[in-house]
Amino acid sequence: MTKKKVIAYLHTHWDREWYREFEIFRIRLLRVFDNILDMLEQNKIPCFYFDGQVGALLDYLKIRPEKEELIRELIKDKKLFIGPAYCLIDEYLTDKQCFEKNLEIGLKISKEFGCKDFIGYLADTFGHSKHITEIFKSFGIDKSVVWRGCNDNIPANFKFNGINCVNLVRGYFMDIFAADLTIDEKTKFLKNNLDKISEKSSNILLMPIGADHLGISEDITHQIREVNARLEDYQIILGSPFDYFKEVENEFEKYEYNDELRDNSITFILQGCYSSRMDLKKLRAKASYMLDLANRTQKHFHLNYSNLIEYAYKLLIENMAHDGICGCSTDDVHFENKLKYKKIIQIAQTIIDEARFKTADTFLINLGDKPYSGIIEFESEIDLPFPILSTRKGFENEILQNTLKIPVTEDYKNIYTYLFEVNAIQPTEMREKILKNDTSDLEIGENYIKNSKIKLEIIDNKIKINDIDNFIEFVDYKDLGDSYNFAPDENDYGTCEKILSSSIEFKSDLRCILKINTENLEILVSLDKNTDILDFKTIYNNKKENHKVQAKINTLKPITETYSEDLNKILKRDFDPNYDIRKNLPKTKGIEAKTNTAPMQRYVNANGIGIVTKGLTEYEIFKNSISITLLRATGIISNPKNPARSTPAGPPLPTKDSQLLGENICEFSISFHNIKDYEKYIQHVYNYIF
Repeated sequence: MTKKKVIAYLHTHWDREWYREFEIFRIRLLRVFDNILDMLEQNKIPCFYFDGQVGALLDYLKIRPEKEELIRELIKDKKLFIGPAYCLIDEYLTDKQCFEKNLEIGLKISKEFGCKDFIGYLADTFGHSKHITEIFKSFGIDKSVVWRGCNDNIPANFKFNGINCVNLVRGYFMDIFAADLTIDEKTKFLKNNLDKISEKSSNILLMPIGADHLGISEDITHQIREVNARLEDYQIILGSPFDYFKEVENEFEKYEYNDELRDNSITFILQGCYSSRMDLKKLRAKASYMLDLANRTQKHFHLNYSNLIEYAYKLLIENMAHDGICGCSTDDVHFENKLKYKKIIQIAQTIIDEARFKTADTFLINLGDKPYSGIIEFESEIDLPFPILSTRKGFENEILQNTLKIPVTEDYKNIYTYLFEVNAIQPTEMREKILKNDTSDLEIGENYIKNSKIKLEIIDNKIKINDIDNFIEFVDYKDLGDSYNFAPDENDYGTCEKILSSSIEFKSDLRCILKINTENLEILVSLDKNTDILDFKTIYNNKKENHKVQAKINTLKPITETYSEDLNKILKRDFDPNYDIRKNLPKTKGIEAKTNTAPMQRYVNANGIGIVTKGLTEYEIFKNSISITLLRATGIISNPKNPARSTPAGPPLPTKDSQLLGENICEFSISFHNIKDYEKYIQHVYNYIF
């Protein structure tokens, strides 16, 4: 009988940081990659696939610059494959712009090193976006590799949203050749896995050899010969993923899949990562938004900061590696993540401030792609005839930006945040700030806030919006899980915050703010003139561990579908509103509980209610409610006794900082509208008025 060909590619999956910190992993990288280069140079192995990214290679070369010439030769000879990404970043917790920048920077570096062959390599991201292949195609990448999120019907080779794709049926983690086992034991293990891959494959199989931060056994080729001598049905041949794609090029048309890959019946997709370390998610959203605005600013004002912008994007992308932005690393890793986000925000703000220094303080400009109308905030130290939202102490921008001046004590003065109304300002249009005396439709009392389009009021200690009683609640749940998976108590359906008081916080013709106090929360609800959008800001001093807090929005009927933002496009998802995770916790090994939780970027809509958030990236559906997670406090990377996941997903390292003790501020907006108008509501929160 003819043996089936198994193309095995050697690789290492390289998380720059995870259960150990970056510098510690980099020292391991030196030892791993030194050995790989030696083996490639001595022709002990035919080729090596360096995990679909260039970040790890650059980290290596910063310490081993003398190896660059050898690396270039190996890439030229197609013995070493790098790129196309700069880093392996999460697909659901990033935006389209950052994913494109990741490929733009990664491909530029890869091509400079001489690499010409690329795969959209997504071996360990926690599920796969429907829109990811469109981005790959825009960069000329026509093939992809996925794993997590594939259901049992998806074969090894299929067409995934328009491009040829390989499903790593048994995953990328194949460290058997490094295991302390006999050849017979290794053969038995491999046969079992190859049988399962074969069920989904043609007569040619693809098998990764490698694992997280793993080197290559010196006798790998000898071991493969010994295993081949014992395998009756398979012949393992060392090669590259590109060899495999060429061999099976006619197989991809046989099965098409045109949706996202988030099924967790076969593989863990670790959905608790959508809400783990919400402080990082909020910082990422702010950094990404501000960096985009800074980039638009430096281009418009010809500030010559392109290299600085790319440097900042590299910092941002490094922070979005999936074990970073997913919030499932050590406290020290996430401490460094926060510092990087702060650096990015500092860079972006300074570029924006420099451009403001070059323009008159009484002018504004629309650097967005669409016309804008609404109320904006701007800072100035000048006394202007506009409503003052807040005041802080600081140095005026002119002092800070003028290189012939330095700030001194007497320059420390009041800086005002003003409100200003903008009507239909066009892209790139510059307009003078002129006081308007239009009639306002705003009205506010001790227990209500309203305009001509929307009304919120407190009745019987419940929040009513328009005609919906008890429209929004703030609910606290126990969390028995970890950074990877929320795990409820089977009998806990949450404790609702009780409203204690409400009062007028701010009143003007352009904006009014109502303050609502509960037992543990301060909620500021803002309403602008002539808008149908309510802005919520929650301030929560967290003193508890192992729990989750959500804003629960109650609609008038069960929610069976949502429309949420995914890589800057809208994605429809279907839900069973009656599904209850508490009644479906796994009882056997190797199972991750199905949830009604899903990722979002800036926006989600359910039953005509649209929600825009500033970095809140998880929503949950149950019956007629959609809940936005504000905080999830956990204290361990992977809890071996997690009721929602019956086997570990990582090491059981304590992470005290992931409890997010102390002040937590969250912001989101709510309105009633048709999904086709969603961009207007995102623009309300993320506007580009300079």
